[in-house]
Order: sequence, then C-alpha cells, then structure tokens
Amino acid sequence: SVKAHALMLTAPIKDDWSFSGTLVNDAVSGASPRYYTKRLTKMQDERRGYSAGLTHYMPTGTATVTANYSVESDYVSKSLSATRVWYTDESKNTTLTAGLGITRDAINPSNRAVVGESKRVNDLIFGVTQVFTPTDIGQINLRYAAGSGYFSDPYKAFDERPRERNISTVLVRWNHHFEGLDGTLRSSYRYYSDTYKVKAHTLGLEYAQAVGHGWTLTPLARLHAQSAAWFYVPYNPEPNGVTFPAETATYYTEDQRMSGFGALTLGLKVARQITPN
Repeated sequence: SVKAHALMLTAPIKDDWSFSGTLVNDAVSGASPRYYTKRLTKMQDERRGYSAGLTHYMPTGTATVTANYSVESDYVSKSLSATRVWYTDESKNTTLTAGLGITRDAINPSNRAVVGESKRVNDLIFGVTQVFTPTDIGQINLRYAAGSGYFSDPYKAFDERPRERNISTVLVRWNHHFEGLDGTLRSSYRYYSDTYKVKAHTLGLEYAQAVGHGWTLTPLARLHAQSAAWFYVPYNPEPNGVTFPAETATYYTEDQRMSGFGALTLGLKVARQITPN
C-alpha cells in the first residue's frame, strides 16, 4: 500500500512578495520488484519532503528561489533553484524565462550494494512565451541537464549504468481559442534525448470546452514513444528464464524503464467554477 499526505501553502508577503511551502509524507509498504519483476521482497519505507520558495513580483517580471529537501532511509536529496521571468515590453506579449537548478543526492541502499554513493545534477532552462493573436499563444522551452555520480538501481540484478548522464529536451506548446465554440485547444510536443542514447517523443492534446453554468469538460490524449538505452539487455520471457549480460559488458540494465516502449494515455477532466472567487 501507499499512503501519501501533502500540504501546500501559498501566502502573500506585503505587496510584491509571496511565500510558498510544501510538506509531503509518503509511506510505502508491501512487495518491491527486486529481480526483474518476478521475485518480490517485503519492504517498508517512508519519505518526507520539504519545499520552500520566495517569489518577488516586479513591473518587469518575477524572480523565484526555491529550496527542496527529501529524506528516506536510503536516499537524501537536496536541491536549490532560481528562476527569472521578465517581459520584453509593457504589452507583456513576449515573456522570457531563464532558470538554474542544482541537485545533490546521497545514496545508501539498505542492501549495502553500495555505500556512501552520490549523484550531482545541474539544470539549465531557457524559454520564450509569445502572444501572437488574441486567440493564439505559443511557447518553446529548452532544457539541458548535466549529471554525474551513481545512476544505477541497487535493488535490481544486473544493473550497472554509466556514471554520467546528460539530458537535452525541447518543449513546444501552442494554445488556440475557438471564439465561436468557446473552447480552447492546448497542444504540446516534447523531444527528449540523453547520453544513454534514449530518444523520446511525447505529443499532448487537450480540448477545454465550456458547457455553461461554470462547467468545463476537457478530454485529453497523450502519446509517448521512446528508444532503449544503448546498454539495455532484453528480459527473457521464458518461465524461470534468466538473461545474463555479456561477460565483456561494462554497463548493462534489465530495467524495463530503460527499454524501448510506447504508451497512450486518455483522460477527461471535469471542472466547475463555483463562484467568481
């Protein structure tokens, strides 16, 4: 079972500052995949996460600094990020975004597969949001993350991954409002690639339709396809079958999350505005 409790607070500080804070507590118990996904071991763990951020509002944009801390029995993660958003002119039709993130993790798995390991990730993001017409708005975000340290899964058999992983993503969004229908189409495309030679394409579509009396219906679809990491070893589907990496292999994983796969997600959101506030 999984029990997750979360509390989020956002509060203004004077006229041009705000504070946001989040507390999260996750309790997990039951069986955990250890060898492929067939052999299970009983486990229980608890994670506590804390986040605090300050935002300064200015006539030209905003500046935000956020700190995060997460701790569980075998993993401690600390991160700090800063984001600056500014408008190019008084019309605010063009918005620029730049951000920097730093994450430092300490890893000490309970099975003692490794001791005192760590991981470092530095993130950069730059984006442009443009209002083209009263009914069209577009956005493009570029992200680059450089990571080094321990990326393997200590609880899986045959899992030894490179100690560097650099990630690049391009995210494009376009929203168009149909005035005659009082509906809005939100579309997005995301391209992902990393030094594990994983390449992924994600297409998202949402259509928000107002149906009267404050109600909005939003059907949505998300398509995802990705290639496998270059060191992925396919799982043997035979009963009691075992797939061993090549004896000369330096890196290998049988984690299905590193395999090539595709996914389709369909959903429907129902929302109602109860009062103007």
